[in-house]
Amino acid sequence: MTNRFLRRGAAALAAAALLAAAPLASTPAFAGVAHPLSPHTRFFVPKAPDGSQQQIAQLRRSGDKADAALIAKEVTTPQAVWFTDGTPEQVQQQVRQVAHQAAGKRTVPTLVVYNVPGRDCSQYSSGGAGSDAAYRAWVDGFARGLTSQEKVIVVVEPDGLANLPSDCPSAYPGQDVGTFPNPAAGTLTAGRIADISYAGTRILHADRNALIYFDSGHSAWHSVADATARLEAAGVQHVQGFSLNVSNYQWTPNLSEYGTWISECIALHPDAATTTPTDCGDQYYSGGPSNGFTGGALDASKVWSGTASDPTANTAGIDSRYAQELTAANATPTAHFVLDTSRNGQGPWAAPAGTSYPDPQTWCNPPGRGLGERPQAEPSTDHALLDAYLWVKTPGQSDGQCNRGVAGSTTDPEWGGITDPAAGAWFSQQALQLAKLASPQL
Repeated sequence: MTNRFLRRGAAALAAAALLAAAPLASTPAFAGVAHPLSPHTRFFVPKAPDGSQQQIAQLRRSGDKADAALIAKEVTTPQAVWFTDGTPEQVQQQVRQVAHQAAGKRTVPTLVVYNVPGRDCSQYSSGGAGSDAAYRAWVDGFARGLTSQEKVIVVVEPDGLANLPSDCPSAYPGQDVGTFPNPAAGTLTAGRIADISYAGTRILHADRNALIYFDSGHSAWHSVADATARLEAAGVQHVQGFSLNVSNYQWTPNLSEYGTWISECIALHPDAATTTPTDCGDQYYSGGPSNGFTGGALDASKVWSGTASDPTANTAGIDSRYAQELTAANATPTAHFVLDTSRNGQGPWAAPAGTSYPDPQTWCNPPGRGLGERPQAEPSTDHALLDAYLWVKTPGQSDGQCNRGVAGSTTDPEWGGITDPAAGAWFSQQALQLAKLASPQL
């Protein structure tokens, strides 16, 4: 699956007089936040991906035991199990098998629902169920495979809300994609949102202990207000929260800030499903009370924080803005989130200077990346709503046959002119590079 870097214009300034009514603060206090997972949670390790064992064996035969050990550590780190196709009966059996295996090992599995109609805007991971009705029947099968009251993590439809049909109408020629935030009844966009909402409701009904997260792209994509509106339209208030950075490479601190802002925006604007907020601070305008409402867009290539000396990485203005607004509204954020840290150890990639790719495809098998933080529950005391770091994308599996936007090309100049493996297939060169450049080290 893919993530695109879609830039939005800077959010408009809220009225300074309204913000001045609340006391100045740098960050809101989230006293008494209940975490659904113990910090000692053990996450499920699925069967090693196809192709990985062959690479390990080949490296050992060649005498490269160190690299073989790196790949072995990579594939034995807890990571998600993806469910992408099959009949309702087949997915029911597959989910049941994983749930039973995880329960037998006293681990918590991460399951990914990825079969919504028209997924991935006809890109490398396109496909999905043939209709909304077929998808819901498939989700019913998924839900029947769960064991009642077992703790499981379910990430629902990576990019499903961030890449609505209305965001890429050319991928659906001759079809009524509708618009967002007000899709007309019966359009593809309305159907997509309803499908994701159905998945959350149905899975939660089957397993009240399921921690369900609707996917919401990443910190270099939609504005906070836009992400909030999409999540609320799908009913995020009825599930645990949302996921970020699935199959992408954004810095963990940036995602932690962005996720917190989304949760704060949700708390301030419970009606965002019908009225997109205009006053939620975001990564495209860093002004706020602490810096006199002066600022601009944050730079996604840099690591953000409230103390950064570089104004294009400093979040203090945004943080102070939310602190005042939440205090004035007496609002408490409750939507939690998880981060995919499987491949973001070296942060996002940019095409090298001097290249002139029509589309660098920064999300597609970028070179020089590394594994990120290991899966961990309750990983940050600074971001109370962050439930876990997870490896959602299977590291070592290709993002697709990238061509850097060169029309008619099937090769990837960033990997020596080879044809990259198809989406989901094992990419041995990238798998080894991810392991070698892991941060923290394997």
